Amino acid sequence: MGSWRTRLLVLVALLSVVAAACGDDDGDTGAGGDGDGAAAECNQDITVGMAFDIGGLGDRSFNDAADAGLQQAIEDGLVCEENTETNEANSTGSDRDQNVQALADAGFNLVIGVGFAFSPGINTIAPDYPDVNFMIVDGFATCGTACGLTNDAEAIANVADFTFKEHEGSFLVGAAAALKCECDTIGFLGGQQGTGLIERFQAGYEAGAQAINPDINVLVDYIGDDTTAFNDPVRGEALSTSMYDDGAEIIYHAAGASGAGLFNAAVDADKLAIGVDSDQYLTASPEQQPLILTSMLKRVDTAVYTAIQQTGDDSFGGSLVFGLAEDGLDYAKSNPDELTSDIQEQLDEFKQQIIDGEITVPDAPA
Repeated sequence: MGSWRTRLLVLVALLSVVAAACGDDDGDTGAGGDGDGAAAECNQDITVGMAFDIGGLGDRSFNDAADAGLQQAIEDGLVCEENTETNEANSTGSDRDQNVQALADAGFNLVIGVGFAFSPGINTIAPDYPDVNFMIVDGFATCGTACGLTNDAEAIANVADFTFKEHEGSFLVGAAAALKCECDTIGFLGGQQGTGLIERFQAGYEAGAQAINPDINVLVDYIGDDTTAFNDPVRGEALSTSMYDDGAEIIYHAAGASGAGLFNAAVDADKLAIGVDSDQYLTASPEQQPLILTSMLKRVDTAVYTAIQQTGDDSFGGSLVFGLAEDGLDYAKSNPDELTSDIQEQLDEFKQQIIDGEITVPDAPA
């Protein structure tokens, strides 16, 4: 880092020593203390910068899940809070590359791009920053020239794509939907169409529902064909309302912040919804909570935490894929009034069958 940061860290360390020396004699400490007046230890040797995608903090989904991983790493002492920095993309995402480059120019040891759209930019600049580790959530930067990018993987050894088997987790919530409603029609609301990523959610959801009811009809709507589709709750509500009106009893979304529109539509229709990425029951309004059957948990927090841990112990390198077997996915159980124990038992059986290889979940819609 630059000299200003070095001076700042020295000042922080000196202030910590003074504070400890002037502490109360009764040994009382604030949060994070160990009971003898000493502050919780953290790794001062690394710095972490994170660039959020469209929707930013407060999306109650993808970006918030990433931030949860960063906050857990801070709490566990993997990195010191003062050695972290985050920034957010604008409403169109046109400043993504600028935001990442600003973090790299500042000399952060690890720079995290939260979303696949960071891949082309990081692929291009990574060779210019050989001392910076770059991790991309849902990234494809290491696909290289085969994916139309500038650099092949061997030229960007400091880049890792952390991806997920979203179709596996979506299978579970698809099965949950069919088990709960015992109906003929359910729905799927996608964000950006055409990248293959959100289509994995759709494929798993459909397969899980069809495992319960082979004749079930799954209505499908996508919000758009660019990344702004993840930040359009108004359109998300309109499309969800249309699917409810067309007979869908439960709708699952993979639409980022646009999914807030689904929950509004669920209240108006008095029908069930399924969240994504984080446990959206926990951040929903009181009138929405009873209608959120479950959420497909995509452990973006685990990916972020892992990248920070690897950087701290100097083991960063190589892309990772998180599936059910790697605890990278799961389903939420916060609404047992709707997701009853008998449904959970069947989902857990499916989960183990997927882990054991007895069920292979498709990763593209039929």
